[in-house]
Order: sequence, then structure tokens, then C-alpha cells
Amino acid sequence: MANTYPFTRFKYKVDFGGSEAGFSEITGFDASIDVVEYREGNMTPPTPIKLPGLRKYSNIVFKWGLTASKAAYDWMSPSFEKDITRKTVSVTLLNENGDEVATWQIVQAWPIKYTGPEFNATSSEVAIEQLELAHEGLTRTK
Repeated sequence: MANTYPFTRFKYKVDFGGSEAGFSEITGFDASIDVVEYREGNMTPPTPIKLPGLRKYSNIVFKWGLTASKAAYDWMSPSFEKDITRKTVSVTLLNENGDEVATWQIVQAWPIKYTGPEFNATSSEVAIEQLELAHEGLTRTK
């Protein structure tokens, strides 16, 4: 009998178009379709019909503990100076054995916001960086 327990959410990997990176948290996997209501004056019954409108995707935020690596910052930095580089980003959920169980593709992603760590001399927490991505599509491929 196959395992029917849901997968845990703490073991995953991220591929930024050919280079893997580790993150402590990823949020914003939202997709929605606007509803357009339409009604002509002589329609029976007198209720509007509903049509699909624009598809919308929330921005996705990646958070990680500050290390010597500047890979995410280096991707974002040129976007503020000249050229925006879009990439397909893959997030893959792993099971307890490290096997891939689900994958999401974030299509035409590009960085729109970088947040550096907050500093506090009285705290013993990890310094956290954040990178927010806009994108044009979210697809579950596995």
C-alpha cells in the first residue's frame, strides 16, 4: 500500500536557472484569475454572466541566512542599473529520503526587491536577506 501521508515542507531545493541555492523560507505561491461580470439589459434571468479575466501571480519572496555568497544580490543588482535578467526558477520539494516529490516552475522571474539584514547588537538571531521576484507564471510540473 502506498504512503498516503502528506509531505512535509521543510526539505526543498531551488534552482535559479542552472545554479542551486538554499533558502530558509519561500512565500508567495499564489495564482488567481479575475472574474469579469457582464450583463446586457435584456438578458434573462437578470443576473450577470461571469467570464475569466486576467491571470495574476503574487510575487515570491525568498529568505536566507546571510553568508559570504552574493549570488542572489549579484542577480538583482544589474536590474537596478540597466538590464533585467529573467530566469526560470524551479522549487522542488523533497521527501524524507531526499527524493523529488513535487516541482514548481516560476516562469520569467526577475528580482524586484532586495532586503538586507537587520542589525541588533542585543540579539543572537541569524542575519536574514530577502529577494522578491516578480514573474509571469507559476506551474506545477511534478
